[in-house]
Amino acid sequence: MNAPARNIARNTPKAAVYFILLMYLVAVVFPMIWLLYTSLKSDREIFLHPFRLPDFSDLQWSNFTRAWTDGNVQAFFLNSVILSLATLALTVLIASMAAYALARFHFRLASPLSFFFLAGLIVPVQLVVVPLFFQMGAMGLLNSHLGLLLVYVATALPFGIFVLIGFFRTIPSSLYEAAVIDGAGQWRTFWSVMLPLARPGTISVAIFTFLGTWNEYLMAFMFLSGAKTETLGTLPLGLAKLTLDSQHRSDWGAAFAGLVITMLPCLAVYVLLQRHLTQGITLGGVKG
Repeated sequence: MNAPARNIARNTPKAAVYFILLMYLVAVVFPMIWLLYTSLKSDREIFLHPFRLPDFSDLQWSNFTRAWTDGNVQAFFLNSVILSLATLALTVLIASMAAYALARFHFRLASPLSFFFLAGLIVPVQLVVVPLFFQMGAMGLLNSHLGLLLVYVATALPFGIFVLIGFFRTIPSSLYEAAVIDGAGQWRTFWSVMLPLARPGTISVAIFTFLGTWNEYLMAFMFLSGAKTETLGTLPLGLAKLTLDSQHRSDWGAAFAGLVITMLPCLAVYVLLQRHLTQGITLGGVKG
């Protein structure tokens, strides 16, 4: 923390700091709570009393049933689970191996390759969607989970490699040297020694990759179109369809229920793994 920041922190009363943090907490948490209890209202309650708590004697649990079955959320949910877990596994695997090689081995192309992957972080996804669309069409990968999976992995790798390079550099070289002296080869050293030590970093990459893939809409919309959306679409596409259908059928309760179904896995992943996320970000920023 620099001197001006320390002076501000020192001169700001604790009550004011707590008040600001409380207001921030309310701003973050209230929309989620509002979404949760709105999903249990009828359409009439949603329109007449949008911020009032629902009638607890007549909670509309059927909203979730209609969203899950009539809105085909179950199929979209399964597609998102498959794509998110596959993207997570491939990204962590490839990023950890690439980052380990770039961080621990010294060769002529190490720095150029590191900057090449880093450049992927500054290229907006929107900039490459159109070229990717024609490239995917030429390769016959449009309207397929395989094509979308390859795009997700390619766009997630720069961040994963960037984070893990910094993390592998924090691991003492003496541990690598000890494994080599004990007779372990490069693969054995990586899998048995270095990768377990990088667990907080890989968990951080896994969390961001999962959340980014789970909530991604633009590329899924571009690469899964027409009739294929019904069978191959992800949850964001399904929610867009459910919301559009709700405007025509006035079934906003099911639309809000679909949003809750989409939100809960993200909250569960973050709550269960946030300790590892904080540790990974902190350790990854320390120079070894």
